[in-house]
Amino acid sequence: MKRVLVTGMGIISAIGENLSENHASLRQGKTGIARAAHFDSRYAAMLPFGECACSNERLKELLNLEDSAGYTRTDLLAGKAFAEAIKDAELSPNQISSFDTAFISATTVGGMCLTDQLYQDANLKTSGSPYLEAYSCAAHTIRLVENYKIKGFSDTINTACSSSANAIMLGARLIESGRAKRAIVGGVDSLAKYTVNGFNSLKILSSEACKPFDENRDGLNLGEAAAYLVLEAEDVVGNKNVYAEVAGYGNANDAHHPSAMSEEATGAIRSMRDAVESAGISFDRIDYVNAHGTGTLNNDEVELLGMSRLFDEIPPFSSTKSYTGHTLGAAGAVEAVFSILSIVHDEIFASLHVETPMSSQGARAAAVFFSEKKLNYALSNSFGFGGNCTSLVFRSINQN
Repeated sequence: MKRVLVTGMGIISAIGENLSENHASLRQGKTGIARAAHFDSRYAAMLPFGECACSNERLKELLNLEDSAGYTRTDLLAGKAFAEAIKDAELSPNQISSFDTAFISATTVGGMCLTDQLYQDANLKTSGSPYLEAYSCAAHTIRLVENYKIKGFSDTINTACSSSANAIMLGARLIESGRAKRAIVGGVDSLAKYTVNGFNSLKILSSEACKPFDENRDGLNLGEAAAYLVLEAEDVVGNKNVYAEVAGYGNANDAHHPSAMSEEATGAIRSMRDAVESAGISFDRIDYVNAHGTGTLNNDEVELLGMSRLFDEIPPFSSTKSYTGHTLGAAGAVEAVFSILSIVHDEIFASLHVETPMSSQGARAAAVFFSEKKLNYALSNSFGFGGNCTSLVFRSINQN
C-alpha cells in the first residue's frame, strides 16, 4: 500500500485563527474557553464556550467574501481553515481541481447553526432568506467544491464527534488503494442553539471551564472550529514539507447507547487496537495519546479503562478539549492537527484545569507542558454519540 503523508494543515479554533496561533496557545497553556461574544443565545451569558474570536464580518474580510450572501458561520470557518491547508501544502489550482484529488469534509451541525432562520424558512414565515441552500449537512462542502472547482471524489460525513476523524481515515484509504493521489480532509462545526440546547438537555454541560480526567469533572464545554489536512501519496509529494504520516486507523461501534459509551469500553478498545495494529506496531511504541477526554463522568472513566486494557503502562496523555472545548464534528481533525504538532515538535500539551487527578487505573493526564523526549507515534481518539469510535495513529517522519 502507498504511504499517506500529511503535507498541509489549516485550523481556526478558540485558541487561534491559524496553525501558528493554535500551536503557540498550546505551548503556553492558554485556554480559549470563556464567555461567547458572537453566539446569539441566552446561554451565552450563562455558560462558557470555546468560541472562535473572529466575527462573521472578519471572516468574510479574510476570505474576500464581503459582498457574498448566504454564507453561514459554518461555511466561513470551513473556508478559512481550508484555504490555509491548501496554501500550506502548496497545492496549485490544477491540483485542487484534478480528478485525482478527493475532498472529504465532516460536520454535525452543518447549516443548522442558523436555527432561528431555519425555523422561519421551514414554516414559511419568510419570503425566503438568503440561507435557503445553506441548511444541509453538506452545504459547506458544496460551497468549497464550487469555489475551488473540485472535480474529484467528494463526500460529507456525520458520525457525531468522530466525524472528521473518519474523514481522515477515508481519505487515507482512498490514497492507499490508489483511488486518489491526494485528499483534503477535515471538518467544521460552529456553535448553534440546536446543539447547545440538546447537550444542555442531557445535563452534561459544565458551568465552568471543563476539566477532563479530574476526579471532580462535571461536564463538557461546547466549542467551534474548523481544521483540514492535506494528505498525499508518497510518490506525488516531491520535495515539499511533510509533517507526518497517517500510519494507522481503526473504527468500531459499540452500539451501546445513543449518547454514552459502554462501561466495558468495547468500541474504544476495538478502535484503538485496530489503529495500532494497522500501523504495524505494538502498543509500547505509542509515545502520546491525544485523548477524546470530554470531561464527562462517563467518557473519561471509560477511555481510561480502555487504555488500561491495551497498554501495559499508559503513555503520556492529555485532552486538548480543555483549550478549545468540544468542537463536535471538527474535533477529530482539530486533535489530529494537535497530535501532529506534538510529534513534529516533540511536545506534549498539558491537560488544563486538573486539580484532583482521577484515581482510577493509576494514570494521570499530563499536568504541564513538556518536551523532554522524542515522540515517534501519537494516537488520537475520537468517540462519537451512537457508539461510533475512531482512533488514528500518526508517525513522525524523523524517527529515532
